[in-house]
Amino acid sequence: MGTIAASIRRERTRTGLSLTEVARRAGIAKSTLSQLENGTGNPSVETLWALGVALGVPFSHLVDPPRPVTRVIRAGEGPATRSERADYTAVVLATCPPGARRDIYRILIEPGEPRVSDPHMPGTIEHAVLATGHALIGPADAPEELHPGDYISYPGDAPHTFRALAPDTSAVMVMEHI
Repeated sequence: MGTIAASIRRERTRTGLSLTEVARRAGIAKSTLSQLENGTGNPSVETLWALGVALGVPFSHLVDPPRPVTRVIRAGEGPATRSERADYTAVVLATCPPGARRDIYRILIEPGEPRVSDPHMPGTIEHAVLATGHALIGPADAPEELHPGDYISYPGDAPHTFRALAPDTSAVMVMEHI
């Protein structure tokens, strides 16, 4: 029940809808939804299906939510498409899921203390491509060593770190808010 409660709360927060509005859309009482979010209710399959529709997510996201994963694409790897007219290659690193919002940053960091970040809002995924230098980037408990051109994605809603291992380290960072 704790997983379902956390999933309902996470998805409602993601949509920005009030308890009242989600309950109305799902055709259930606001008190029932409140109990479900607090882990004290016992939802039926029908109630969870209705909540999934109201929140715009599959039923499975409420009972077995997707698990954030760390993904690394090394320089020279990934699905590459070449141009016929120019010396140009596009490598897809990550596609944008429906309803996502993204912020893009250029990061400049020097060796010394690592940048340790507290979790961002639920559902945040960070993507980084190391441009120059050498760094450890990713989940605080399992950062990956990256070299120029390497790509990583990891859950931004969990503690994470960025530590320069060489002077003049820089990266392009994309924060995806779902």
